Formats: sequence, C-alpha cells, structure tokens
Amino acid sequence: MPVASSSLPWSAAPADALAGVLGVFTDIDDTLTEGGAIDPPALAALQALDAAGMPVIAITGRPLGWSRELAATWPLRAVAAENGAVALIRQDQGWHTVYAQDEATRAANTPRLQAAAARVLREVPGATLARDSAGRVTDIAVDHSEFSHLPPEAIAEVVRVMHAEGMHCSVSSIHINGWYGAHDKWSGAQWMLRTLFGRALAPEADRWIYVGDSTNDQAMFGRFALSVGVANLLRFAAELHTWPAYLTAGERGAGFAEVAERLLQGRRG
Repeated sequence: MPVASSSLPWSAAPADALAGVLGVFTDIDDTLTEGGAIDPPALAALQALDAAGMPVIAITGRPLGWSRELAATWPLRAVAAENGAVALIRQDQGWHTVYAQDEATRAANTPRLQAAAARVLREVPGATLARDSAGRVTDIAVDHSEFSHLPPEAIAEVVRVMHAEGMHCSVSSIHINGWYGAHDKWSGAQWMLRTLFGRALAPEADRWIYVGDSTNDQAMFGRFALSVGVANLLRFAAELHTWPAYLTAGERGAGFAEVAERLLQGRRG
C-alpha cells in the first residue's frame, strides 16, 4: 500500500497560515458522519466554528432532499449538493435552493438519467441505486458501501457504463455518482463563495481549508494549500494519486474536530 509521504500531520500546519484562514469547505459522508449520522465531535466542532464566525460550507455528492434535512439542524452557511449541481443557502428566513443548471436543462437530463440508471442496473450484476435516490434531482447514485457492497471490479464496471452514457462520475466512500454537466465539487465551491461573499475562490484558495475522506476529494485536495484528509482516507491509499497536504490523527468526526480545534487556536493566537 502506498505511504502518504506527501501528507504531513495536521499538527504540523503552520500557525501563521491558520491565522489567516477565512473559512472551511468540507465533505460530509465519513468526514462529518459515521454510518450516515453526524459524528458528535463533528457537530460540536461545527457549532464552535459557527460561534466564532467561521463559515463552513459543505460540498457533497448527497442529494438535495437529504441535504435539506441536515441543513435544518447543522450550523452550515451553505450546502452544495449533488457534486455542485444544486445548493442550499442559509438566509435569515430559512434556506434558499438554487441550481447550477436552468430548468430546461434539468428537464432534458431527467430521461437521460433514468436511462443511464436502467443500463447500470441491467449490465452490472449486484448494482443497486442508493437509498437516497428519491431525493436526487440532477444525478444518479449507485450504492457500493453504504447498505450494499460492490467489489472493486463491479465499481469499475459501473464507472465504465456511466462514461459510456456520456456522464461525468465520481466514486465516494459510499456511492458512485453520475451526472450530465460540467459541474463538480470545485465549481460548487467557487459558486458558493461567489454567491455568499461576491468573491472569486481561486485567488484566495490558500486561505480556505478543505476537509475530505475519499478518492472523490482528490481534485479538491490539489486545489487547496490547506487541504486535510481525515485519517480514514488511508483506506483508499492504494487508489490515491493526489494526497492532501495534511492528515488528521482521528477518523471522521474526530478528525474534523482536530481541524476545527487547531484552526480556532490559530485565530485566537
């Protein structure tokens, strides 16, 4: 198994860099959660960051419907769901839903998504749609590790079929997501910063933290100088080509809590 030689311990992140951080982007599944539920240390960390005025923006492959439920109870500034296709923005009067694609594009894509899903189920033995599929509006998701298990060769076959259908796709710690459109986690993060603060992300990416746990976070790891993998990222070591700058000692919510603790210490310092 490859060694994460390019990743330093999160404790080695320089204090001066942390003092200048403007906010946090984070994945959700197996970064903030365990078994689909918020990990208590992660919730406490989110509350502490919110109390300190530090915005946290979630970027996830989870669907709009699922994200609406968590947005009601988690102190987040925004949730970019379905890999950057749809977002929930926190406002004084509640949560506002916005889409990266217009209504006509989404309507045209719906039968294509249905046809692609049917082909995956037909051609890949054992493949099942994710249980949260009813809440999805812009993509499809195949379960490989949440409630069902697919071996690596079957995951690769799902990816092949999605690509054959002209889809973009990504593999998270639990699902294989497929969609039509150029959006992804990076474009979703850019969209959120522009929408919330009227600023471009690229020029200030070194002042934001990104936290993730899986292979589908690699593009984000490569964009942020302060990218962090929670320790359970190591389960994907053999599949990683882009490591985060730092790794936490703890897994999942405990790892995210480490990130928040050092960040808040850096701001106080």
